[in-house]
Amino acid sequence: MRAIMKYRFLGNSGLQVSELGFGAGTLGGKGQIFSAWGQPDQNEANRLIKICLDAGINYFDTADVYSDGASETMLGRGLGSERKNNIISTKIGLRYASGLNETGFHRHYLKKAVEASLKRLNTDYIDVLQLHQFDSFTSLEQLMRTLNELVQSGKVRFIGVSNFSGWQLMKAQAIAEQYGYEKFVANQVYYSLIGRDYEWELMPLNDDQHIGAVIWSPLGWGRLTGRFDREHPIPASSRLHQTAQYAPPVDDEHLYRVLEVMQQINTETGYSIPQIALSWLLGRPTVSSVLVGARNEQQLRDNLLAQNCDLSTEYIEKLNQISAVSPPYPYYPYWNGQFGERFKPIVASQMG
Repeated sequence: MRAIMKYRFLGNSGLQVSELGFGAGTLGGKGQIFSAWGQPDQNEANRLIKICLDAGINYFDTADVYSDGASETMLGRGLGSERKNNIISTKIGLRYASGLNETGFHRHYLKKAVEASLKRLNTDYIDVLQLHQFDSFTSLEQLMRTLNELVQSGKVRFIGVSNFSGWQLMKAQAIAEQYGYEKFVANQVYYSLIGRDYEWELMPLNDDQHIGAVIWSPLGWGRLTGRFDREHPIPASSRLHQTAQYAPPVDDEHLYRVLEVMQQINTETGYSIPQIALSWLLGRPTVSSVLVGARNEQQLRDNLLAQNCDLSTEYIEKLNQISAVSPPYPYYPYWNGQFGERFKPIVASQMG
Protein backbone atom coordinates (compact mmCIF):
# COMPACT_ATOMS: atom_id res chain seq x y z
CA MET A 1 0.00 0.00 0.00
CA ARG A 2 1.35 3.41 -0.98
CA ALA A 3 1.17 6.19 1.58
CA ILE A 4 -0.07 9.60 0.48
CA MET A 5 2.08 12.33 1.99
CA LYS A 6 0.40 15.19 3.80
CA TYR A 7 1.93 18.59 4.48
CA ARG A 8 1.77 20.98 7.40
CA PHE A 9 2.91 24.53 8.02
CA LEU A 10 6.18 24.95 9.90
CA GLY A 11 4.94 27.19 12.69
CA ASN A 12 3.76 30.52 11.29
CA SER A 13 6.50 30.62 8.64
CA GLY A 14 4.11 29.90 5.78
CA LEU A 15 6.50 27.13 4.74
CA GLN A 16 4.82 23.77 4.11
CA VAL A 17 6.74 20.67 5.16
CA SER A 18 5.97 16.97 4.83
CA GLU A 19 4.49 15.55 8.02
CA LEU A 20 7.20 12.88 7.87
CA GLY A 21 10.71 14.20 7.31
CA PHE A 22 13.95 12.35 6.69
CA GLY A 23 16.51 12.42 9.50
CA ALA A 24 19.92 12.09 7.85
CA GLY A 25 21.81 11.19 11.02
CA THR A 26 22.25 7.67 9.64
CA LEU A 27 24.26 8.96 6.69
CA GLY A 28 28.02 8.83 7.08
CA GLY A 29 28.62 6.31 9.85
CA LYS A 30 31.56 8.03 11.59
CA GLY A 31 32.21 8.26 15.32
CA GLN A 32 30.77 6.43 18.32
CA ILE A 33 27.16 7.53 17.93
CA PHE A 34 26.82 7.67 14.16
CA SER A 35 28.66 4.44 13.37
CA ALA A 36 26.10 2.74 15.63
CA TRP A 37 23.19 4.41 13.87
CA GLY A 38 24.15 3.42 10.35
CA GLN A 39 26.96 3.21 7.81
CA PRO A 40 25.44 3.60 4.35
CA ASP A 41 27.72 4.52 1.49
CA GLN A 42 26.72 7.21 -1.00
CA ASN A 43 24.90 4.77 -3.28
CA GLU A 44 22.78 3.50 -0.40
CA ALA A 45 22.18 7.07 0.77
CA ASN A 46 21.00 7.95 -2.74
CA ARG A 47 18.51 5.07 -2.67
CA LEU A 48 17.09 6.13 0.70
CA ILE A 49 16.75 9.74 -0.44
CA LYS A 50 15.09 8.61 -3.70
CA ILE A 51 12.53 6.59 -1.71
CA CYS A 52 11.80 9.69 0.37
CA LEU A 53 11.38 11.89 -2.70
CA ASP A 54 9.09 9.34 -4.35
CA ALA A 55 7.00 9.22 -1.16
CA GLY A 56 6.56 13.00 -1.19
CA ILE A 57 8.97 13.90 1.61
CA ASN A 58 10.25 17.44 1.13
CA TYR A 59 11.90 18.02 4.55
CA PHE A 60 15.44 16.70 5.05
CA ASP A 61 17.21 17.26 8.36
CA THR A 62 20.91 16.96 9.14
CA ALA A 63 23.63 18.66 11.22
CA ASP A 64 27.27 19.65 10.84
CA VAL A 65 28.23 17.36 13.72
CA TYR A 66 26.64 14.26 12.16
CA SER A 67 29.58 12.06 11.16
CA ASP A 68 31.87 15.12 11.20
CA GLY A 69 30.06 16.72 8.28
CA ALA A 70 29.73 13.58 6.15
CA SER A 71 25.93 13.53 6.62
CA GLU A 72 25.59 17.02 5.11
CA THR A 73 27.86 16.08 2.20
CA MET A 74 25.98 12.86 1.42
CA LEU A 75 22.60 14.56 1.71
CA GLY A 76 23.65 17.31 -0.68
CA ARG A 77 24.93 14.79 -3.20
CA GLY A 78 21.86 12.59 -2.82
CA LEU A 79 19.42 15.42 -3.45
CA GLY A 80 21.37 16.69 -6.45
CA SER A 81 19.16 18.61 -8.84
CA GLU A 82 16.15 17.98 -6.58
CA ARG A 83 17.61 20.29 -3.97
CA LYS A 84 15.67 23.30 -5.33
CA ASN A 85 12.34 21.52 -4.81
CA ASN A 86 13.00 20.47 -1.23
CA ILE A 87 13.72 21.87 2.20
CA ILE A 88 17.06 21.34 3.90
CA SER A 89 17.31 21.82 7.63
CA THR A 90 20.70 21.67 9.31
CA LYS A 91 21.92 22.31 12.83
CA ILE A 92 25.10 23.95 14.08
CA GLY A 93 26.67 24.69 17.45
CA LEU A 94 27.90 21.37 18.86
CA ARG A 95 31.68 20.96 18.95
CA TYR A 96 33.26 18.54 16.48
CA ALA A 97 36.48 20.43 15.65
CA SER A 98 39.41 21.04 18.00
CA GLY A 99 39.87 24.80 17.58
CA LEU A 100 39.34 26.90 20.69
CA ASN A 101 36.49 28.91 19.15
CA GLU A 102 35.01 26.14 16.98
CA THR A 103 31.77 25.95 18.93
CA GLY A 104 28.95 28.05 20.32
CA PHE A 105 26.97 30.86 18.74
CA HIS A 106 29.29 33.85 18.79
CA ARG A 107 29.36 35.75 15.49
CA HIS A 108 32.83 34.47 14.51
CA TYR A 109 31.85 30.82 14.66
CA LEU A 110 28.21 31.11 13.62
CA LYS A 111 28.98 32.69 10.25
CA LYS A 112 31.94 30.37 9.70
CA ALA A 113 29.81 27.31 10.46
CA VAL A 114 27.07 28.41 8.06
CA GLU A 115 29.60 28.85 5.25
CA ALA A 116 31.02 25.38 5.93
CA SER A 117 27.56 23.78 5.91
CA LEU A 118 26.66 25.54 2.65
CA LYS A 119 29.80 24.14 1.05
CA ARG A 120 29.19 20.57 2.26
CA LEU A 121 25.52 20.68 1.24
CA ASN A 122 26.49 22.13 -2.15
CA THR A 123 23.83 24.81 -1.93
CA ASP A 124 23.59 28.59 -1.84
CA TYR A 125 21.13 28.75 1.05
CA ILE A 126 19.89 26.81 4.06
CA ASP A 127 16.11 26.64 4.31
CA VAL A 128 15.98 26.13 8.08
CA LEU A 129 19.05 26.79 10.24
CA GLN A 130 18.69 25.40 13.76
CA LEU A 131 20.83 25.97 16.83
CA HIS A 132 21.77 22.54 18.17
CA GLN A 133 21.91 23.48 21.85
CA PHE A 134 21.90 26.55 24.07
CA ASP A 135 25.11 28.57 24.40
CA SER A 136 25.22 30.36 27.77
CA PHE A 137 28.46 32.18 26.92
CA THR A 138 27.15 34.25 24.00
CA SER A 139 24.67 37.05 24.65
CA LEU A 140 21.28 36.44 23.15
CA GLU A 141 21.30 39.98 21.74
CA GLN A 142 24.41 39.15 19.70
CA LEU A 143 23.01 35.77 18.67
CA MET A 144 19.67 37.11 17.43
CA ARG A 145 21.36 39.99 15.61
CA THR A 146 23.73 37.59 13.84
CA LEU A 147 20.90 35.25 12.86
CA ASN A 148 18.98 38.22 11.51
CA GLU A 149 22.02 39.21 9.42
CA LEU A 150 22.24 35.68 8.02
CA VAL A 151 18.58 35.76 6.98
CA GLN A 152 18.98 39.21 5.41
CA SER A 153 22.01 37.95 3.48
CA GLY A 154 19.90 35.25 1.83
CA LYS A 155 22.14 32.43 3.09
CA VAL A 156 19.48 31.34 5.58
CA ARG A 157 15.72 31.42 4.99
CA PHE A 158 14.26 30.49 8.40
CA ILE A 159 15.67 29.85 11.87
CA GLY A 160 14.95 27.40 14.66
CA VAL A 161 16.35 25.83 17.80
CA SER A 162 16.87 22.37 19.24
CA ASN A 163 17.21 21.19 22.83
CA PHE A 164 16.49 24.62 24.35
CA SER A 165 14.60 24.99 27.61
CA GLY A 166 11.44 27.05 27.67
CA TRP A 167 12.98 30.15 29.26
CA GLN A 168 15.93 30.10 26.86
CA LEU A 169 13.71 29.98 23.79
CA MET A 170 11.23 32.52 25.12
CA LYS A 171 13.96 35.01 26.08
CA ALA A 172 15.44 34.76 22.57
CA GLN A 173 11.99 35.30 21.02
CA ALA A 174 11.42 38.34 23.23
CA ILE A 175 14.72 39.91 22.12
CA ALA A 176 13.85 39.30 18.48
CA GLU A 177 10.47 40.90 19.08
CA GLN A 178 12.06 43.90 20.81
CA TYR A 179 14.54 44.68 18.04
CA GLY A 180 12.52 43.53 15.03
CA TYR A 181 14.82 40.60 14.31
CA GLU A 182 13.88 37.33 12.65
CA LYS A 183 12.08 35.01 15.09
CA PHE A 184 12.30 31.25 15.49
CA VAL A 185 9.69 29.20 13.60
CA ALA A 186 10.95 25.67 14.36
CA ASN A 187 11.81 23.80 17.53
CA GLN A 188 13.40 20.38 17.08
CA VAL A 189 12.60 18.31 20.15
CA TYR A 190 12.74 14.80 21.52
CA TYR A 191 9.19 13.44 21.81
CA SER A 192 7.88 9.89 21.83
CA LEU A 193 5.39 7.59 23.54
CA ILE A 194 8.07 6.88 26.14
CA GLY A 195 9.35 10.46 26.37
CA ARG A 196 6.56 13.01 26.80
CA ASP A 197 8.48 15.74 28.66
CA TYR A 198 8.02 18.02 25.65
CA GLU A 199 4.37 18.46 26.62
CA TRP A 200 5.00 20.09 29.99
CA GLU A 201 6.55 23.40 28.95
CA LEU A 202 7.72 23.44 25.35
CA MET A 203 4.43 22.38 23.77
CA PRO A 204 2.44 25.26 25.34
CA LEU A 205 5.29 27.64 24.41
CA ASN A 206 5.30 26.46 20.80
CA ASP A 207 1.54 26.85 20.66
CA ASP A 208 1.69 30.39 22.08
CA GLN A 209 4.58 31.50 19.84
CA HIS A 210 3.35 29.69 16.71
CA ILE A 211 6.50 27.57 16.48
CA GLY A 212 6.37 24.22 14.73
CA ALA A 213 7.75 21.15 16.48
CA VAL A 214 10.09 18.91 14.49
CA ILE A 215 10.38 15.58 16.29
CA TRP A 216 13.67 13.70 16.66
CA SER A 217 13.97 10.10 17.87
CA PRO A 218 10.23 9.38 17.61
CA LEU A 219 10.92 5.69 18.30
CA GLY A 220 12.46 6.42 21.70
CA TRP A 221 16.09 5.96 20.68
CA GLY A 222 15.27 2.60 19.05
CA ARG A 223 13.24 1.17 21.93
CA LEU A 224 9.97 1.28 19.95
CA THR A 225 11.15 -0.63 16.90
CA GLY A 226 9.25 -3.78 17.89
CA ARG A 227 12.41 -5.80 18.40
CA PHE A 228 12.32 -5.58 22.21
CA ASP A 229 9.75 -6.31 24.90
CA ARG A 230 9.46 -7.82 28.36
CA GLU A 231 10.24 -11.30 27.05
CA HIS A 232 12.99 -10.07 24.73
CA PRO A 233 14.94 -7.34 26.54
CA ILE A 234 17.55 -5.27 24.79
CA PRO A 235 20.54 -7.60 24.20
CA ALA A 236 24.06 -6.71 25.26
CA SER A 237 25.10 -6.51 21.61
CA SER A 238 22.49 -3.87 20.74
CA ARG A 239 23.64 -0.50 19.42
CA LEU A 240 21.51 1.05 22.16
CA HIS A 241 24.21 0.10 24.65
CA GLN A 242 26.85 1.77 22.51
CA THR A 243 25.04 5.09 22.74
CA ALA A 244 23.27 4.69 26.11
CA GLN A 245 25.06 7.65 27.66
CA TYR A 246 23.44 9.94 25.08
CA ALA A 247 19.95 8.43 25.15
CA PRO A 248 17.09 9.85 27.24
CA PRO A 249 16.58 7.48 30.21
CA VAL A 250 13.50 5.27 30.32
CA ASP A 251 12.34 3.07 33.17
CA ASP A 252 12.21 -0.53 31.91
CA GLU A 253 8.86 -1.28 33.53
CA HIS A 254 7.28 1.82 31.99
CA LEU A 255 8.70 0.85 28.58
CA TYR A 256 7.30 -2.68 28.81
CA ARG A 257 3.83 -1.46 29.83
CA VAL A 258 3.71 0.87 26.84
CA LEU A 259 4.96 -1.86 24.51
CA GLU A 260 2.32 -4.31 25.74
CA VAL A 261 -0.47 -1.91 24.72
CA MET A 262 1.25 -1.29 21.40
CA GLN A 263 1.53 -5.04 20.82
CA GLN A 264 -2.18 -5.42 21.50
CA ILE A 265 -2.94 -2.75 18.90
CA ASN A 266 -0.51 -4.45 16.51
CA THR A 267 -2.33 -7.77 16.91
CA GLU A 268 -5.74 -6.20 16.36
CA THR A 269 -4.88 -3.87 13.47
CA GLY A 270 -1.77 -5.24 11.77
CA TYR A 271 0.05 -1.91 12.14
CA SER A 272 3.69 -2.33 13.14
CA ILE A 273 5.03 -0.99 16.45
CA PRO A 274 6.97 1.83 14.70
CA GLN A 275 3.91 2.77 12.64
CA ILE A 276 1.80 3.04 15.80
CA ALA A 277 4.45 5.18 17.51
CA LEU A 278 4.73 7.54 14.54
CA SER A 279 0.98 7.75 13.98
CA TRP A 280 0.40 8.74 17.62
CA LEU A 281 2.89 11.59 17.26
CA LEU A 282 1.27 12.84 14.05
CA GLY A 283 -1.93 13.37 16.04
CA ARG A 284 -0.30 15.50 18.74
CA PRO A 285 -0.68 19.32 18.96
CA THR A 286 2.01 21.65 17.52
CA VAL A 287 3.77 18.87 15.56
CA SER A 288 4.83 20.01 12.09
CA SER A 289 7.07 17.11 11.02
CA VAL A 290 8.25 13.82 12.51
CA LEU A 291 11.73 12.78 11.46
CA VAL A 292 12.24 9.18 10.43
CA GLY A 293 15.70 7.74 10.02
CA ALA A 294 16.53 4.37 8.55
CA ARG A 295 19.45 1.97 8.35
CA ASN A 296 17.98 0.27 5.28
CA GLU A 297 15.22 0.50 2.68
CA GLN A 298 12.85 -1.92 4.43
CA GLN A 299 12.92 0.13 7.63
CA LEU A 300 12.27 3.34 5.75
CA ARG A 301 9.38 1.96 3.72
CA ASP A 302 7.73 0.54 6.84
CA ASN A 303 8.03 3.88 8.65
CA LEU A 304 6.53 5.78 5.72
CA LEU A 305 3.37 3.67 5.97
CA ALA A 306 2.66 5.29 9.34
CA GLN A 307 0.62 7.84 7.38
CA ASN A 308 -1.86 5.06 6.58
CA CYS A 309 -2.35 4.26 10.27
CA ASP A 310 -5.91 5.11 11.26
CA LEU A 311 -5.85 4.65 15.01
CA SER A 312 -9.28 4.73 16.62
CA THR A 313 -10.10 7.11 19.45
CA GLU A 314 -10.11 4.12 21.77
CA TYR A 315 -6.58 3.11 20.79
CA ILE A 316 -5.29 6.66 21.09
CA GLU A 317 -6.77 6.98 24.55
CA LYS A 318 -5.14 3.71 25.61
CA LEU A 319 -1.78 4.98 24.37
CA ASN A 320 -2.29 8.33 26.10
CA GLN A 321 -3.06 6.69 29.41
CA ILE A 322 -0.37 4.01 29.44
CA SER A 323 2.39 6.41 28.35
CA ALA A 324 1.47 9.22 30.75
CA VAL A 325 3.80 10.03 33.66
CA SER A 326 3.39 12.55 36.46
CA PRO A 327 5.00 15.86 35.49
CA PRO A 328 7.31 17.64 37.94
CA TYR A 329 6.54 20.87 39.75
CA PRO A 330 5.19 23.34 38.77
CA TYR A 331 3.28 21.49 36.05
CA TYR A 332 1.66 18.63 37.97
CA PRO A 333 -1.19 20.52 39.75
CA TYR A 334 -2.86 21.39 36.47
CA TRP A 335 -2.49 17.91 35.05
CA ASN A 336 -3.80 16.20 38.17
CA GLY A 337 -6.79 18.51 38.39
CA GLN A 338 -5.95 19.67 41.90
CA PHE A 339 -7.25 23.17 41.21
CA GLY A 340 -10.66 22.22 39.92
CA GLU A 341 -12.62 22.10 36.70
CA ARG A 342 -11.70 25.57 35.44
CA PHE A 343 -8.18 24.46 34.44
CA LYS A 344 -9.28 21.47 32.38
CA PRO A 345 -10.09 23.44 29.18
CA ILE A 346 -6.58 24.97 29.23
CA VAL A 347 -4.93 21.58 29.50
CA ALA A 348 -7.21 20.07 26.88
CA SER A 349 -6.56 22.84 24.37
CA GLN A 350 -2.79 22.60 24.77
CA MET A 351 -2.35 18.88 25.03
CA GLY A 352 -5.09 17.36 22.95
